[in-house]
Amino acid sequence: MDDALNTLGSYLSGKLGPKLASFHVAHGELTIEAARDQIGEVITFLRDDEKCRFGCLIDICGVDYPEREERFDIVYHLLSPWENTRIRVRIKTDAETPVQSIVGIFPGANWFEREAFDLYGVVFEGHPDLRRILTDYGFQGHPLRKDFPLTGFVELRYDDELKRVVYEPVKLMQDYRDFDYLSPWEAMETAIPGDEKASVVEEGEGKS
Repeated sequence: MDDALNTLGSYLSGKLGPKLASFHVAHGELTIEAARDQIGEVITFLRDDEKCRFGCLIDICGVDYPEREERFDIVYHLLSPWENTRIRVRIKTDAETPVQSIVGIFPGANWFEREAFDLYGVVFEGHPDLRRILTDYGFQGHPLRKDFPLTGFVELRYDDELKRVVYEPVKLMQDYRDFDYLSPWEAMETAIPGDEKASVVEEGEGKS
């Protein structure tokens, strides 16, 4: 299997030239690194070439590496039902540089690209309707970025007086910020509800 994938990788490298930066095979899967500004041409070739025929777009997802200058990977997973082969295409981008949309090549990319935009903030240039899809329209930030706080920036609740949903900055009570980093079993100074039952059993042991 790996030999066939390496052969396909070499074939793609020869056909795509500088559009393909590299390829490697690991765990029975072929991954190619494509040039960001050539992703449309690469995906089109993979779909239309007779030796590839990757006619099914499985997924588009993002990965965040905040320590890198180009912090985001955009990963495309394609399937060739005719050749019974899968391929992973990966490009890199940063928080400001847009990526070419492939909705015109695979219409099913529409929601995948909206999801990557919503969760990572990656902009897909040429997308027909690029807006949030999983978070609400008033949401601030992109929750799958590694530097996004677990609490978020705002919270929403229904205000019974205003009779509508309101957005408010997240407020953490100081009680929940005071961590002593001790074992909860050793640091507990007050009895846990229910412990009194254990005390009654212990006092009654050995009595006849």
